[in-house]
Amino acid sequence: MKRKNSIQSGLPFNFEARRAFLKNAGSGFGSLALTGLLSEQGILNSAGAEEEEGLEAREPHFVSKAKSIIWLFMPGSPSQVDTFDYKPMLQKKDGETLEGADPKTGFFTTSGKLLKSPFKFQQHGESGAWVSEIFPHVSRHVDDMSFLYSCFSRSNNHTPAMLEMNSGAFLQGRPCMGSWVTYGLGTENQNLPGFVVMHGAMPRGGNPIWAPGFLPKVYQPTAIDGRSQQPISNLSRLNSMTDPQQRTQLDLLKELNASHQKLRPHEADLAARLESFELAYRMQTAAPEALDVKEESETIQKLYGVDQKETELVARQCITARRMVERGVRFIQIYAGTNGGGGGVADVPWDGHSDIGLNHRIAAKSVDQPIGALLSDLKARGLLDSTLVVWGGEFGRTSDSQGSQGRDHNPNAFTMWMAGGGIKGGVQYGASDDFGYKAVHNRVGVNDLHATLLHLMGIDHMKLTYRFNGRDYRLTDLGGDLIQEIIA
Repeated sequence: MKRKNSIQSGLPFNFEARRAFLKNAGSGFGSLALTGLLSEQGILNSAGAEEEEGLEAREPHFVSKAKSIIWLFMPGSPSQVDTFDYKPMLQKKDGETLEGADPKTGFFTTSGKLLKSPFKFQQHGESGAWVSEIFPHVSRHVDDMSFLYSCFSRSNNHTPAMLEMNSGAFLQGRPCMGSWVTYGLGTENQNLPGFVVMHGAMPRGGNPIWAPGFLPKVYQPTAIDGRSQQPISNLSRLNSMTDPQQRTQLDLLKELNASHQKLRPHEADLAARLESFELAYRMQTAAPEALDVKEESETIQKLYGVDQKETELVARQCITARRMVERGVRFIQIYAGTNGGGGGVADVPWDGHSDIGLNHRIAAKSVDQPIGALLSDLKARGLLDSTLVVWGGEFGRTSDSQGSQGRDHNPNAFTMWMAGGGIKGGVQYGASDDFGYKAVHNRVGVNDLHATLLHLMGIDHMKLTYRFNGRDYRLTDLGGDLIQEIIA
């Protein structure tokens, strides 16, 4: 049933004005709907941002060996004195009082009594680096590594420490390093994301620890849950939609967006959202092939440990990382150290509060063979020289005990290592004290680590900036010194 117009203006009726009004109103309602949808997804939150480039590959500040980074992140934080920082005095003085110990160094309370490592250590390679018995595969590669024994951070709590390790800041909202690298260099493969995160059980802090912060959302990672049978769940095309239909839909969306953005030129993330749709469309073909570990030979799968329950998850992640490096993906992070099983020590990776021996033996078992295989495989394929591999957690563990056999969080000393692109192999840099409690020589802060990683990728950390809220931000903020001794 038709209804009469109840609005009576008393003015002469103008059909052209009516048409223009309806056209603008209709477009406006569509724009409002689109704006509402994107606002709900956190897209329209950076008014005033400058228009940014997309994901196309860009030249570095200077020529570098490293083209990609694989960051092996050990959430929960390995104990430096039970992995790579051997301390004979700790073994000798087990149970004695640790001079200068602060029982509140960690998140809980420690005893102040020294706790020796339950693991045997042995020197390896020509460099003679000490490695715990829990890393028999990784230990074969020490001559390709630079060890940083003097790392420190500023928080004794997992989430803020992981935020700092990724973004240089404690609080949410700052871009993580993967986003900065992708923003600076773009990607070599337009059919795959430039930044990928792989995980099993979600680490503490969740998605914000690898978020792009105030950078345009086109620089956010593609997160892959390695436990899922369908790692990227929203990538598949609807069964009822053909490829030409989807292409037409995306073209229409792009056209509407162009009209919308003419009136809102400062909404950079609107364009980024549309680029994410285009990337997802291109990934429908490229991503399944890149993620298909079954394409690898049985020999390679066994080398990594795909055939073993304890190592299967990290093995598949490490193979996938190598396959992505081969295809031009710029930055890959693997959150490793758990087998993704149902409960127990293995689902609290590296966080050995009650029994450091049991916890670290399980966590190391899940990563040692896959990481060792990754290094061997990259080297055999000629990829290690152009791929920078990074290993470490968000902080270390205390040298004195928590309870009888556990260790609490310790931001004052921990060990990291790097191998591959641009790294000088066989280097042992910095030192902690005789008990591994505090970093004392050539101390390495998070800003120093970030500055060095960016340098190895051909980026001057002082020049990689982004203007936000009237200030030029950078990953290293107001600090950051290169660790020259480890650069080849």
